[in-house]
Amino acid sequence: MSVSRLWRGFSSRLPINQTLLSYRRTWRQPQRCIISYSKTDGEILTVKQMRKKMVEFTGAQKQWSLDGKNADRSALSSLLAQDQTGLEPRKISDSYDEICIPLSDPVQRDKYMNMYNSIRIGRILEDIDMFGVWLCYRHSKPAKAIEVSPLVIVTGLVDRIDMSTIDIIPDKDLRLTGHVTWVGKTSIEVTINLEQMIDSSYSKILEAKIVNVARDPLNKRPAFINPLVAESEEESEELIAGNARKVARQERSKASLLKTAPVTEEREIIHKMFVESLPVGASSFSHRIKPDNATWMDETKLKNVIICFPQERNLFNKIFGGFLMRQALELAFASATLHSHGRIRIAAIDNILFQKPVEVGSFLFFLSEIAYTEGCYMEIRVHSEVVDPRTGEHDTTNVFHFTIVTENPVPLVWPKTYGESMLYLDGRRRFLEYKRINQVTDTSTVSLTF
Repeated sequence: MSVSRLWRGFSSRLPINQTLLSYRRTWRQPQRCIISYSKTDGEILTVKQMRKKMVEFTGAQKQWSLDGKNADRSALSSLLAQDQTGLEPRKISDSYDEICIPLSDPVQRDKYMNMYNSIRIGRILEDIDMFGVWLCYRHSKPAKAIEVSPLVIVTGLVDRIDMSTIDIIPDKDLRLTGHVTWVGKTSIEVTINLEQMIDSSYSKILEAKIVNVARDPLNKRPAFINPLVAESEEESEELIAGNARKVARQERSKASLLKTAPVTEEREIIHKMFVESLPVGASSFSHRIKPDNATWMDETKLKNVIICFPQERNLFNKIFGGFLMRQALELAFASATLHSHGRIRIAAIDNILFQKPVEVGSFLFFLSEIAYTEGCYMEIRVHSEVVDPRTGEHDTTNVFHFTIVTENPVPLVWPKTYGESMLYLDGRRRFLEYKRINQVTDTSTVSLTF
């Protein structure tokens, strides 16, 4: 069934502002993953076993090379398709898989635990990132005669992750399930669910949409990926929804405050905040006073620097994208905790774009700041910058956005400069989207369990 034909027929019925997922408590939004599968082929692997198989399937180095050289994969270039039409179409079910995060194993559990005897979501993000790549390799798996995949699959974008309010039981295994839900020419979207058995049935804890990119064996240029075909009306709708999410990402990029000016309502908000921070009877704009129950935005900043050691490399000797997500999330966690002075919960992760690979030996600088608050909620932005220690060259690798919630209302954040005002408006836009998706109407009181 032609996805492009279906897309032309149904796209008018898919509003762009409904293309992000919602799964707060009841998971009611119409754009959720509508296909349900179960694993039928072989055992359910653990995360560790999955990585071992992926190393074998990609021909990646098992140990860090002391001479700094990567495994020679140049001969695999002859296996690449010159056009997508030369690749065998795949079904959604071809990529489906399940893996286990073995929290019941005390040895494995240690690295997932935090100081509150609950689970470090940052560690889960690492597993989700790796599992997403695994699903892409399942989708693109070559003929049996080819033992090593010619493709390099890298994470391009984490579209959105929303958390439910279900507590993770720290000593019971977690299950990751997922499959491919959309394919372009060289990019591929996967949907991943994190679940745990509660009262004899699996409950969904989060759902993630990740867009990965296929590259050639030397990771220098894009490579074509197998097209995706639908076998049922439900699968056709899933592929159409994937196209809608692609359009929504393009529209969000066009509307970025880096490209377009704030709308009238937003300009009025910033002007009102500016006036409210002036002394009573002020005759100039040079002196500012912080309003009651507010914190200057620049006072919420936290910084961290990471030296990128070989231990954190991916299959192709770049720094693992999941590691970057974990470091950013844990810095945001610290920022939120210090601002709220209480226990916090990650509510959503929004639109993480991987702009540049990070080399082993680089220095990573992370800067977090609270961009927006409303009631019990905080929007936290983390900027990640890689520095080459030999040249001193700086490049942005990622900008992370986290929605974090606590039980009691938190102090407001107040911008001083025009740049901070734009961060404030961007945070406000993201939170309005979060409220719409998750049907949040009251932000002043939130009941959380830990």
